[in-house]
Amino acid sequence: MTRKPFTGYHMAAILIGFFGIVIAVNIYMAKVAIGTFGGTVVDNSYVASQNYNEWLAEADRQSKLGWSIAASRVAGGKVALKVADNGAAGQGFVISARAIHPLGRAPEQALRFEPQGEGNWLSAEALPTGRWTLHFEMRRDADHYRTITDVK
Repeated sequence: MTRKPFTGYHMAAILIGFFGIVIAVNIYMAKVAIGTFGGTVVDNSYVASQNYNEWLAEADRQSKLGWSIAASRVAGGKVALKVADNGAAGQGFVISARAIHPLGRAPEQALRFEPQGEGNWLSAEALPTGRWTLHFEMRRDADHYRTITDVK
């Protein structure tokens, strides 16, 4: 049995096939990455860095307040909160939140919360199903507290 010689056409077919697969995979991965990109945290990191010390001071002030929020979703899509003030049931707060879809596929929603007693709060509005990032703002007298958390 005689073997056919390995020619330049064979090598060209191997190279074209190899690089064709590599290019196809790269195009697919780029399309997937662009399709799931949720945006930037800040538009200009240099300008944002100019406020870094102020952000640290604000975080230190907030941690000294001793306030905390734990959020969860309940039946009907509403958001339930457990609010604590130095370990005590949080009372006298005004609480609001902005619900933002992490991939930006749904419009931002405002949430208002009503006290339910013993540091429990319930949103007046229901959120659609899925994962949401909640940007909370709590106020009591001159003090305020901001935090971000996810609910599913």
